[in-house]
Amino acid sequence: NSDCCFPYRLEAIAALNTAMDFLPKSAKTPYYLGNLWYDKKNYEAAIECWEKSAKIDRSFPTVFRNLAIAYFNKKEGNEAKQNALESMGVAFMLDRSDARVILEFDQLKKRLNYDVFERLEFLSGTIEATKKRDDLFLEYICLHSQAAIVKERPEFLDLALKFLMSRNFHPWEGGEGKATGQYVLIHLELAKNLIKKEEFEKALTHLQATEKYPRSLGEGKLHGAKENDVFYWKGVALEGLNKKTEARKAFEKAAEGKVDLTISMYYNDQQPDKIFYQALALEKLGKEAEASQIFEEFVAYGRAHENDKMKVDYFAVSLPDLAVWDDDLDKRNRVHCLYLRGLGLVGLKDFVTAREVLEEVLELEKGHSGAAIALNFT
Repeated sequence: NSDCCFPYRLEAIAALNTAMDFLPKSAKTPYYLGNLWYDKKNYEAAIECWEKSAKIDRSFPTVFRNLAIAYFNKKEGNEAKQNALESMGVAFMLDRSDARVILEFDQLKKRLNYDVFERLEFLSGTIEATKKRDDLFLEYICLHSQAAIVKERPEFLDLALKFLMSRNFHPWEGGEGKATGQYVLIHLELAKNLIKKEEFEKALTHLQATEKYPRSLGEGKLHGAKENDVFYWKGVALEGLNKKTEARKAFEKAAEGKVDLTISMYYNDQQPDKIFYQALALEKLGKEAEASQIFEEFVAYGRAHENDKMKVDYFAVSLPDLAVWDDDLDKRNRVHCLYLRGLGLVGLKDFVTAREVLEEVLELEKGHSGAAIALNFT
């Protein structure tokens, strides 16, 4: 039984090599040696051992899962990515109940920029296993909200909220802000849909729901949380009800904050959409020059930093995605900078160019809800 078996000592290399000579048909022996080699950063030797193990025994899921990680993270080119996808597919087919493999398979598809509906269909087909893990089930919820926003299918918002409120989430490293972020996003989008229908009272109900997070989400609101978007849409709803004094107060709250345009990689980084709504609120307050300056800063920052070379801070905590698959940080930075440019161009009313830039964002990252939301302003 390979559970909890992980050779790590250097003397185990000689022992396992000898074992392979005596037991050439033993699939576990090269598998264990592959694990040891990978741990010692001898990736080519690890891949060679795992491929040998997979040829001897094609019924063991973990060796294919390991191969997928090695192909994707340690080899270059499209062939390596395709091999990773195929190996992960084999691991999944060998054990369709393994929630960890399902999560990693879905995140690999996310890295490879799969369509939102394709990923959603996959997780829907494995729903019992998907429910076993908070992080996996939350990804399922995120895909519903992305389908609502990116694919313009608002009915998925109600499903997303239903699923989110059906579970008690528990905190986990790397998951900070995800459940609460979805809670706010879903209520905001439901409120915006009601504002379009001029159902302002109902819209306010959803916006007021974001004032305090349900205990079931597993975490509370951060001190000093930026809620420029919530207050902006509260102002719009109150305007619709002709409550001008209250609307102005909401816009004043929405206009608060500093403008800090940096790459948003971690949990508590300033998010650009908050600053975007800050500028929109300034416009509502008659401060068009201040708003325009912010929008111009968006465009300038995006152009200046689009080709920056990125690396993860050694002391970084709470990276927003599963860390199994190496991320292309330069691509992430390019997407972020294009998004900033798109937001700035929307604010400056250059809608034709804004659409081109935001559509490029969605081409590079098919599930980018922010870009799809910004497109609605054009």
